[in-house]
Amino acid sequence: MRLIGVVASAHFLSHFFQLSLPPLFPVLKEALGVPYLALGALLTVFYTASGVGQAVAGFVVDRVGARPVLLGGLSLLAGAIALAGLAPGYAALVPILALAGIGNSVFHPADYSLLNARVSPRWLGRAYSAHSIAGNLGWVAAPAVVIPLSAWLGWRAALATVGLGGLVAALVLASRPTLRAPSAEAPAAASARVFAWSRDAGLLLAPPIVLAFAYFTLLSGAFSAVQTFSVSALVSLFGVPLGSASSALTAFLVGNCAGILVGGVLADRATRHDLVAAGGLWAASALVFLLASGAPTALWLAPLMAAAGFSMGSTQPSRDTLVRGVTPRGASGKVFGFVYSGLDLG
Repeated sequence: MRLIGVVASAHFLSHFFQLSLPPLFPVLKEALGVPYLALGALLTVFYTASGVGQAVAGFVVDRVGARPVLLGGLSLLAGAIALAGLAPGYAALVPILALAGIGNSVFHPADYSLLNARVSPRWLGRAYSAHSIAGNLGWVAAPAVVIPLSAWLGWRAALATVGLGGLVAALVLASRPTLRAPSAEAPAAASARVFAWSRDAGLLLAPPIVLAFAYFTLLSGAFSAVQTFSVSALVSLFGVPLGSASSALTAFLVGNCAGILVGGVLADRATRHDLVAAGGLWAASALVFLLASGAPTALWLAPLMAAAGFSMGSTQPSRDTLVRGVTPRGASGKVFGFVYSGLDLG
């Protein structure tokens, strides 16, 4: 349980830093004298570096162990965010966000390598659930912390403060004995670390893993589309006020977290994780199509969105369990790093 808490805390910080800059875009637009398009390009740099870096980080995790990669990535991510507060202008933010993306790339391969190696299979679904929920809470916390800090101290001091806080958190996590304990998947001998690159690449091109990568890519695209366009779509389709449409999106996100929580218990009890994952996505798709038809009344928007979010969230622990099932022993880093890079691509 202690390991789950440590890994979930690291994932919380990863998602927190992902959203530390976007809430400040209105301030940065004026301060740096650049359009929103340029600020959006910074996120493209970040997620491109993170997506490409995940696949590479997975190989490093399997060769040197998850602990140093996780702590190094967290330190790089937090340090880059702190450095962003010192950037003299927009041009300096581009390489800084690339460094932040590289730091962010380590979390999925390192986290899942630790969980897969150290958590009992009967608790693994709930461990995946805690990991996912912690990330979502990081997204929630970032605007709530960064925006008031910026209003109080200015955007530069706000970024420097949260970045330095992340470095302190990395030191705290490094001191945790549970993270220093030997891992069943950690490389114990040189012979266990030596893999031909061609063999590693062949593993990632196995049909189940390629299909998992495609699944993660499409799922991420669908989830991002709901997050980005659902408010505008609901206003257009149903003529509801912006506040009501925003509340429906909030219901979707809350339902998603509830679904992840229930899905963790379900993943630990189910034997057909493929049916759990497929059934949840079918239900979510049917609910979204029902909303898109314009048939429900406005009163049903929030309940239907919450049900769609719950259905989608309930699939996540079973989805991760399926990926673990096709992962060879000692290859969690590279497999989960490659598969999860599909989220950034999506």
